[in-house]
Amino acid sequence: MDILQPAQRDNGFLNGQFLIAMPGMGDDRFARAVVYICAHSTEGAMGFIINQLQPMRFSDLLVQLGVIGEAEINLPNAMRHIQVRNGGPVDRSRGFVLHSDDFMVESTLPVADDICLTATVDILRAIAGNGGPSQALMALGYSGWAAGQLEAEIAGNGWLTCPASRELLFDADISTKYDRLLHYIGIDPSRLVNDVGHA
Repeated sequence: MDILQPAQRDNGFLNGQFLIAMPGMGDDRFARAVVYICAHSTEGAMGFIINQLQPMRFSDLLVQLGVIGEAEINLPNAMRHIQVRNGGPVDRSRGFVLHSDDFMVESTLPVADDICLTATVDILRAIAGNGGPSQALMALGYSGWAAGQLEAEIAGNGWLTCPASRELLFDADISTKYDRLLHYIGIDPSRLVNDVGHA
């Protein structure tokens, strides 16, 4: 599936939603995962896990990509603590930045009313030069589903869905994000069950 084709952005009913992994999630890579969905259509879906970290600092990534030199690590205060997330199991060497809509370059794609995605080094250069977005989240890799796969996982009690909160999307408190999101939608984590109910 091509990432973020225009038709997917326009038609996806899960665009801009969170997926919250249920205890019955059969894939250990998504255990207690919170995923932000960027594109959803009849052709499939893609998004980013936002509550799993990579063992790499953002400044180290900028050095590795040649955006800044080793001696130049002087990021703007707001960006100094960007955490590199494990976006998912697909294309793990590729970087993506989810960010507020106050920054745009030619390659920037809107994914929700006030959230954009940029997957080129332009945004990293802008962040390093204090000209980037006011809020940003860096991910390596992404999560992808083939046609009908995500719908089947939701029907099989693998995921809960809810509208995304910008605050929960960008905040840096990774370790409690899953439980906070469940409380945000009024669910007690201790009451979650593994099996699908049938009437």
